[in-house]
Amino acid sequence: MATTSPTITSIAIWERAIQPARRTLDAASAKALLSLKLSKRDLDRSDVLALLAVQGKLSDEEASELESYRSVGAALEFLKSKARRSLKKKP
Repeated sequence: MATTSPTITSIAIWERAIQPARRTLDAASAKALLSLKLSKRDLDRSDVLALLAVQGKLSDEEASELESYRSVGAALEFLKSKARRSLKKKP
């Protein structure tokens, strides 16, 4: 019987590493994480790449670059989720 393994992506690895649902950050660390964001240059570039992808005009190199932006963006969102949860008062 063949077994299937879960798809391994950088985003899935980041989620397991960060564990956004756990409240393990102190307030100062959580606030610092909430201030992180992509630069305007990176946001603009990812928008261009996303548009090319929708139009079907993305080269292999650009597809790899877009995946890098997605991975970093997802990791930032996981960190921010963890930060927001850490700042919430426990019920």
